[in-house]
Amino acid sequence: MYDINDIMKVLPHRYPMLLVEKILELEPNVRAVGLKNVSNNDPYLVGHFPDNPIFPGVLMVEAMAQVAGFLSLVSLKKEGTIAFFSSVERAKFRKVVRPGDTLIMEAKVTKVKLPFCKMSCTAKVEDKLVCEAELMFYLPK
Repeated sequence: MYDINDIMKVLPHRYPMLLVEKILELEPNVRAVGLKNVSNNDPYLVGHFPDNPIFPGVLMVEAMAQVAGFLSLVSLKKEGTIAFFSSVERAKFRKVVRPGDTLIMEAKVTKVKLPFCKMSCTAKVEDKLVCEAELMFYLPK
């Protein structure tokens, strides 16, 4: 397991945009599983929406991308560089995510043709699918 300090050694993101608190599982070149606890204290919930806070769908995609980026960078031994989004395909939002929920994101490598890497990603709350997408990254040399 990787904690927030380990994650910050690999990913360039910082609060409030670092959306992964732990990497629970890592199989280099295969898959990674990460965790995000959604809290009332998250700054992006203040206006989304007052009196009915919902974790933004676009941030679910970003959280999945951070897990996928962590997997890519560790697998290729490029810690501390940036994995850039090059495409988001088939993004679907299945359920609402609220404060108090624990978001579990999984990224699986589906294709690597450097400098590009494609991942199939899911996000779940209590083992129920809340978001899914196919993400592609550009990994600079």
